[in-house]
Amino acid sequence: MFFMYQKDYILRMIEMIGDLIAQILGLLKKNNTKQASQILENAYHDLLKKDASYFRSLSKNKLTTDLLAEHNYTHKHLQILAELFFAEAEIQNAKEQYFLSKEYYEKSLILFEFVEQNSINFSLILEQKISLIKSKIKTSN
Repeated sequence: MFFMYQKDYILRMIEMIGDLIAQILGLLKKNNTKQASQILENAYHDLLKKDASYFRSLSKNKLTTDLLAEHNYTHKHLQILAELFFAEAEIQNAKEQYFLSKEYYEKSLILFEFVEQNSINFSLILEQKISLIKSKIKTSN
């Protein structure tokens, strides 16, 4: 019973993250990077129970191993973090912080690819997100 509750909770979190990302992107279109950043800061803590600074400091090399082993995160948690990193990249891009933007796109890509490779189900949405991030990384070079 607990597992089902936890699974439902995580699925609801993934749905919420979509709305959150849309809100952040809407603010970025209005050049409101400050409010977008604040919403993102709160999202790290609300959804993953840690401050944004913790996740930002994780190295790309140990991203998945640290989170899966040390924090008992699931693949769904990693997918949520990938979405948050994507939003982070978009905010940094809007601030013209292109080096940081690329770093967050790369972290997001690592997580999305990990989730995709370890999933038993095919997801067209996940494939499209990976393709989008790869094109953003390519154009940022």
